[in-house]
Amino acid sequence: MNRKNLVVLPLPEFESEIGRWIWCLEDVRRTLLEKIAGISQQYLDTELNGHSIGSLLYHIALIEADWLYEEVLGGKWNPKIRSLFPQEDRNQDDTLSHIEGQSLDEHLYRLQCVRDELLFHFRTMNLEDWRASRSLAHYDVTPEWVIYHLLEHEAHHRGHIFQMLAILKR
Repeated sequence: MNRKNLVVLPLPEFESEIGRWIWCLEDVRRTLLEKIAGISQQYLDTELNGHSIGSLLYHIALIEADWLYEEVLGGKWNPKIRSLFPQEDRNQDDTLSHIEGQSLDEHLYRLQCVRDELLFHFRTMNLEDWRASRSLAHYDVTPEWVIYHLLEHEAHHRGHIFQMLAILKR
């Protein structure tokens, strides 16, 4: 019998505590990518309850980039990453923008580019910076909290995507 080993291990090249949080972030992404592997363009573009899977994938990547660049790095975006987001995240009525016609490969590329940037910046972070508060206009925030928030955000939308796939496959 294959026995599972359910443990959180720090990723190498990260300070140990930070590496454990990043491992969790990567595990949420791994399960999302496994579930959407090979889905059709129709599944990506079909709107259910005002969202499509493609729109949610775009949103997940954009929110991750935004928290990285605005809250952690103080507003200086990498132009390559900025160029991956030609559409605004939300419409005037605060609903997510509908992203249609982008292939799964395009969505995966965007998600990976943003994640690579996040990993690059957190890889060299020490615990002092991890817990150092950034003072923004409406709140103070630490990189530690940003990772917590991104974990929660992606897991939340991963659940939406899994539910949408179940409905679409019926």
